[in-house]
Amino acid sequence: MAINPIKKPVEILLGEDNPGDVYLVRSSLTDSQLNHSFYHVNDGEEVMAYLHHQKGYQNVFLPDLILLDLNLPKKNGFEVLAEIKADPKLKIIPVIILTSSNTAKDIQKSYQLCANSYIVKPADYFAFFQAIKNLEMFWLDLVKLPFKSSVNTN
Repeated sequence: MAINPIKKPVEILLGEDNPGDVYLVRSSLTDSQLNHSFYHVNDGEEVMAYLHHQKGYQNVFLPDLILLDLNLPKKNGFEVLAEIKADPKLKIIPVIILTSSNTAKDIQKSYQLCANSYIVKPADYFAFFQAIKNLEMFWLDLVKLPFKSSVNTN
């Protein structure tokens, strides 16, 4: 599949507290030919501070795509997802749940809260890497994301 040239990098925000998973996502995306910027925060409160330009995030752009773990400290992924989708300025941003939970209850609740997709983290390193590559191909190459990262909403 041909990679679309993008002048401005696609801004990706990862909300993840597991350093191993952060490393896997970061290294999978680093290997990419797509033009992107990658940002990582460790907990749900920090995700929301980033999105609302608070606590040291005053000069960041809104992400074009959010990868969100459900099992975040301080504010879990469900709470973060609900806040994002309830906010008129943020709800346009696609949120991909990237979590270890494979329960029907968590999948159902995520979609009820308007998650754009739900990916269960594979336990195997190579399968995890491939899942991120597939996510990247779909969300960053095939899908047209909304144009909004050029506007800082301070």
